[in-house]
Amino acid sequence: MFKLQHLNSLYLMIKFFRNFLERNFFGVCSWFASKLGIKASFIRLFFIYAAFTSTIAVFIYLVMIFILKIRYYFKYKKRKSVFDL
Repeated sequence: MFKLQHLNSLYLMIKFFRNFLERNFFGVCSWFASKLGIKASFIRLFFIYAAFTSTIAVFIYLVMIFILKIRYYFKYKKRKSVFDL
């Protein structure tokens, strides 16, 4: 009984960790893949293989995360006019 509960809690922790990583890190791959029109799994594999060969791929990935996080702050938003106040 104890082992079953332990395995269930371990499974839930792994599932939580996987969902956290997919939301925070793999969102970049899916965003970039939608821009290029290819599968996100190809982008993920490219960054995994490139990370073993050079550090510039990791730097590019971090820059893409930064761009993805701040792009909403620089989008044009229709603001109310001063005269509408």
